[in-house]
Amino acid sequence: MILRLILIASLFFLTSSYSQSEVYELRVYDMKFATSEDLLHDYFKNALIPTLNRQEVSNVGAFEESGETLPKKVYLLIPYKNMQQYLDVSDGLEDDDQLKSAAETYRNTTPDKIPFERYETRFIRSIWGFPDLVKPADDLDQFELRIYESYNEDALRRKLKMFNEDEFDIFADAGLRTVFFGKNISGDQMPSLTYLLAFKDKEKHQEAWSNFGEHPDWQRISNLEEYANTVSDITRVFLKSLPYSQL
Repeated sequence: MILRLILIASLFFLTSSYSQSEVYELRVYDMKFATSEDLLHDYFKNALIPTLNRQEVSNVGAFEESGETLPKKVYLLIPYKNMQQYLDVSDGLEDDDQLKSAAETYRNTTPDKIPFERYETRFIRSIWGFPDLVKPADDLDQFELRIYESYNEDALRRKLKMFNEDEFDIFADAGLRTVFFGKNISGDQMPSLTYLLAFKDKEKHQEAWSNFGEHPDWQRISNLEEYANTVSDITRVFLKSLPYSQL
């Protein structure tokens, strides 16, 4: 009986904890070579994003990679208030007649005309040091997506602690504008964390990272034994917002 009560309490705590954290769905679309992307962009702009907005999901971001990387990738960032909202919205999309009508062309397109090979979905849960997505100023339309992998769960815990207790303040002082930050709860680079920075141009971006590297608090914490070997690999992707993006 006691064991059962402990289990119920643990499940309640876990559910409550997730319900209090924002959850970000990051979709990465692998586009087909030499195929028009218009169908997908029309679907996002005129069907999916307006439907998400009606479901009280705001600040949906749509991006493509900067430069000429091939195969091309398109990114969609969908921020949910919590995990329950994601579940409710997902169920609602299946029965939304307005979405079905607006997405009719997309839904009925033959496989050879679909502009992407597949898409991958990652879920990211916000942490207490940066609990809510922050919409960047309109002139900050260039972005840097960073994924930090750790060699095990404890290394990731220590890196998250480093951010929670110090790095967010250093970012702000250095001029690094964070859009969202969180711990990955699904994906192919686990265990890991993901965050997105917004900047005006490459010069401002480089200046901010230089300020960060020279910041006395960063110099202090980066040499602490507690934070040694917390990051085993870093993925960095530069993005630019698409015209219909809400970020």
